[in-house]
Amino acid sequence: MTYARLYGPYVPVRPAPRPAVVVLAAVLWGIALVSLVWLAFLVGMASLWAAADGAQVGGFLLWCLLLVAGGAGALTGLALVPAVRRMAPDARALLLGALACPAPAVLAGCLWVIGG
Repeated sequence: MTYARLYGPYVPVRPAPRPAVVVLAAVLWGIALVSLVWLAFLVGMASLWAAADGAQVGGFLLWCLLLVAGGAGALTGLALVPAVRRMAPDARALLLGALACPAPAVLAGCLWVIGG
């Protein structure tokens, strides 16, 4: 007798979402997104001022776009690693949020203090 004959096909059980982990992941992702919006606003304003002054801003904007695309690519690559994909969805969101949050939050905080 095999397991499948006795009990039917194996269906993995996902653990129930833990509210504290879900809330913490949402807070981390919220901080990361608000920081990225602030940084995008500052980049846009700096580019607008530079363009109004007659400077070339294409290279600066391309550099900023490549930086964001590289970070998104690194997070996507990490999210597709088999060990991370096997994690519970709430724990995976917390892990990726914890990795996505610090860099833009620190940069936005520094620019907030320095530039206002």
